[in-house]
Amino acid sequence: MARTIERLTALSALKRSKPGLYADGGGLYLRISAAGAKSWVFRFMLRRKAREMGLGSFNTISLSNARQSALDARKSIAEGHDPIETRNAAKVAQRLTAANLVTFAECARGYIAGHEADWKNRVHRRQWTSTLEQYVFPKLGNLPVDNVNTGLMLQVLEPIWTLKPETANRVRGRIEAVLNWATARGHRQGDNPARWRGHLENLLPSKPNSRTRCHHAALPYDSLSTFMAKLRANGNISALSLEFTILTAARTGETIGATWGEINLRDRVWTIPGQRMKGGSAHRVPLAPATVRLLEALPFSRGVTDPLFPSRRTATHLSNMAMLELLNEIWPEKITVHGFRSTFRDWAAERTNFPNHVIEMALAHSISNAVEAAYRRGDLFEKRRRLMEAWGEYATTNGVSAGVLPIRAASM
Repeated sequence: MARTIERLTALSALKRSKPGLYADGGGLYLRISAAGAKSWVFRFMLRRKAREMGLGSFNTISLSNARQSALDARKSIAEGHDPIETRNAAKVAQRLTAANLVTFAECARGYIAGHEADWKNRVHRRQWTSTLEQYVFPKLGNLPVDNVNTGLMLQVLEPIWTLKPETANRVRGRIEAVLNWATARGHRQGDNPARWRGHLENLLPSKPNSRTRCHHAALPYDSLSTFMAKLRANGNISALSLEFTILTAARTGETIGATWGEINLRDRVWTIPGQRMKGGSAHRVPLAPATVRLLEALPFSRGVTDPLFPSRRTATHLSNMAMLELLNEIWPEKITVHGFRSTFRDWAAERTNFPNHVIEMALAHSISNAVEAAYRRGDLFEKRRRLMEAWGEYATTNGVSAGVLPIRAASM
């Protein structure tokens, strides 16, 4: 009795060369084209119509694999399905799955690209990228965003949650924003594992807030003269930028982003545009004589767009880590650049009689007290000038008695 299936063998299929169809049985055929190309096809009837489904080239699909594909097709027909439509649907699903397998890093960059136009503060934009690159991408960056789960979140956050609470909370919030974006784009499904309320609050210690804020390590103002002596002995670009930052009580980003176009040496004022300020509003900084002397001695190009403190490695301004690295080199105790604003604040509160609202305005702080906000309508520039002159004198004369002001002079 003649075989109805598996009529071919691998050898016989290999030897055949005449164009035509050669049945293996069960709807499976070896097709040889007029040009001699060989391929496998499955022929069947469905709803009284003859159909044919290609199974692949003879050179890539073995006889056994072709038989398995034909068997799967027959099972699909027996279940009432069209094997061609089933296969096409599977291919579409595979393409959709592949399209959705974007990485967390790709989603993060997509989120930043879509939102950075709304971020007026360039420092904020840099911090968004730098915090993700430093704390998140090493663990999540190359993973499909749909694979990010609670366990991975804890791997990112636990090492820094208590050591750097404010940074950790920002990192958590930024991951949450990226994952929300990815969900809206269809790249992931389900709950957001970075959400705090009802989720991470049950797994991590309470997040830092306005009452439990982790303050930047600050230098006691009584140690300022010793510190300034070491700073001036160093004399490099990082030291100059740090001295400027201390004398103006500025933030790191405000200093490293400063250009000569913002400086008016004649009127002794530094005007920081709103897009570079944390609060989004332009801020005028009165320059003390010590600060003016520092600027006048800088040996750098003074074009309008030239940075006050250019990097020696690039054509732009200093890195935001340059001053911190210098601190770690010259001072044995753990302090931060931002902490010098606290040093200034403590000195002004304890060694002078300047009103609190003048000191807060010098630090470009927002006003939380509604009554004080209504009272303070201008920028108190002349009062702040006297304050900054006293601070500059204190910082550059070994702190002997400078800055200890009588009530009359401070409250004018």
